[in-house]
Amino acid sequence: MKAFFEVLFDQAAVPVGLAASAFVLYWFFTTTNVPIEGVVSIVVALSPLWLPYVLFHLTFETWIDYVRLKWIVKTGRSTLRIKLPPEVFKSPEAMESVIQNLHSGGAGENLMETFIDGVHAYNITFELVSIGGDVRFYVNCPTKKVKNSIEALLYGQYPGIEVTEETIDYTAEITWDPERYTYLSFHINKKEDEILPIKTYIDFGLDKLPKEEEKFEPMTAMIEQLARVKPHQRLWVQIVTRGHGKKNILTGHWHESGTWVKAIEKKKAELLLRDKQSKVADSELQPRLSKGEQDTIAAMERNGSKFAFETAIRMFMVAPKEHFDTDLVTPMLRSFNQYGMFGRNDIGVRWRANFDYNFFSDPFGKKRNAWKRKELRDYKLREYNVRNHPSKSDAHKVFSAEELATIFHIPGTAIISPGISRVQSTRKEAPPNLPTGLGVRV
Repeated sequence: MKAFFEVLFDQAAVPVGLAASAFVLYWFFTTTNVPIEGVVSIVVALSPLWLPYVLFHLTFETWIDYVRLKWIVKTGRSTLRIKLPPEVFKSPEAMESVIQNLHSGGAGENLMETFIDGVHAYNITFELVSIGGDVRFYVNCPTKKVKNSIEALLYGQYPGIEVTEETIDYTAEITWDPERYTYLSFHINKKEDEILPIKTYIDFGLDKLPKEEEKFEPMTAMIEQLARVKPHQRLWVQIVTRGHGKKNILTGHWHESGTWVKAIEKKKAELLLRDKQSKVADSELQPRLSKGEQDTIAAMERNGSKFAFETAIRMFMVAPKEHFDTDLVTPMLRSFNQYGMFGRNDIGVRWRANFDYNFFSDPFGKKRNAWKRKELRDYKLREYNVRNHPSKSDAHKVFSAEELATIFHIPGTAIISPGISRVQSTRKEAPPNLPTGLGVRV
């Protein structure tokens, strides 16, 4: 019943608020015998003072969106398919190194670059895709300055890997056709405060490089579910990331904000009762932390020392209506439970393209279809927009490179799913400095 009234409030809050404000103003002017015409005349007369301020705030975000879109078009986008090497002897720390090197603070060198050229923190997406049970790994990134860097980083960390640019993006085969297809979209993210870490590959012990048969591979559950997708179905998981850093006018943000490091320090002080005004400042009176609390603080400190990314996860499922199978949804969502820990954080659904009370919120299904169409468009553009208003529970949350590398990395042979194909043999290119066109006598 509580959820019903929350939905009712969300739907009615804005129109009721506007109507109430208009009524209060009208009541005030009529009660005090203030002529409304006179008030309007004064407001119009003072418009040279307030109108520029209002117009600036109304157009600021629109202008920023425009110049950033121009920069995105200029830099281009590339979809890189990653074909797994036959063997992987490295922990997810190798992928962490790749991700760390992709961090971008998002600031132009001057205001001209930010407000005219549109330079900003670009989106890089890491994608796990099942096309009829064929599980594929993708990275989508800006073509200029980033594509070649990603290729070099992956080849450097994973010998035998094969990275190829798709001439046609895999999403192109799916169009918006609600008469033919059924679509479903979820926004997935951290459930608790972003400064609380999830379970990472270090907690799984993968940093100690156990033997392949002794490894616990956290991606196994998700990949196995992706491999179960039937030939006519498509199931896509997209991790949208952008570099986390300070926000100020130089980065194209009107309101300044710091990084999550301060929030981490504040949380640590709260756990350790280090408030300067606290009466328990004496070290002998400090609380004794349990082993779990100590591990949580250590993980927070470790996260804060690494590059971080504002992250959002989208899961998108599409299939012809006669082949759509909702039984895939719940096991797929549960595969994210691998990264949850009691006392820390968990990953779960923060929004879905549906309503709890369709008969009230969307009786004709128009809002649902509009959302699904926007979600398909955003997926193809590698963009992410908050849908859950006004709570914004599905907004970006900060993940460290360590956390991202746990969710998306190149798995070893511990995963033997038939849905994953690997490069059959290690390809080695000829050295670039070999002489050509020369007659050499021996």
